[in-house]
Amino acid sequence: MKWALNIPLLDSQIYGQIRKKLIDALGGRFKEIIIGGAAMNPEVTEFFYKIKFPFTIGYGMTECAPLISYAPWDQFIPGSAGRVLDIMEARIDSKDPENITGEIQVRGENVMKGYYRNEEATKEVFTEDGWLKTGDLGTLDKNGFVYIRGRSKTMLLSSNGQNIFPEEIEAKLNNLPFVLESLVIERNQKLVALVYPDYECLDSLGLNTTDNIQTVMEENLKNLNKQVGGYEQISKIQLYPTEFEKTPKRSIKRFLYNSIAEA
Repeated sequence: MKWALNIPLLDSQIYGQIRKKLIDALGGRFKEIIIGGAAMNPEVTEFFYKIKFPFTIGYGMTECAPLISYAPWDQFIPGSAGRVLDIMEARIDSKDPENITGEIQVRGENVMKGYYRNEEATKEVFTEDGWLKTGDLGTLDKNGFVYIRGRSKTMLLSSNGQNIFPEEIEAKLNNLPFVLESLVIERNQKLVALVYPDYECLDSLGLNTTDNIQTVMEENLKNLNKQVGGYEQISKIQLYPTEFEKTPKRSIKRFLYNSIAEA
């Protein structure tokens, strides 16, 4: 297949066959697949877009009943989370005028009035001029497309003042061999990656030994640091023995691992 994909015209036929098999596997009779709830693997996004699979990625939250942005699959831009809905407004709140990345704030007819019988929580989540603070950091382009970088609560600040979004580094690390899931934390002003290896895959290949896993992770560390900026360099990969504890939405409970960062 790799050989055939390098031949002009043949690549589109092969992509077409892959697309058809995927569509048939999902029943065949649908207009598009809408994805949301968590960040999608960038390599999967790129591949789906390349084969022209009818998918799109949206963004929302319960407080917005629940959609904030969406674009039909044939208008979707890879890396984005769709275009802000016509019934809404969105803005980026950035303390640094030179840095266009900031908290995504929204308002519109589908935004809640407040949390039931919780005035304090309502006051915390709204700005003085009535915009809902999403807690997500990102950018907006001139056409209203939203690009999410990460959560404001998880963002780290490098020693030279640059913003580091752990989720972006983790997405790259999770694509490397034998990494089932990962968590990037800060320890002594350096970035460390906690990794839960894919032990089942290692077992199937007869590689589940301490020396082999260590060798694989050292190679992963080198490859990862080639993919990220100088201020995002990971100093060490530390193996974690179990899956990370998660919320009902399958998000890792990051706060549980702060003590590990200080260990």
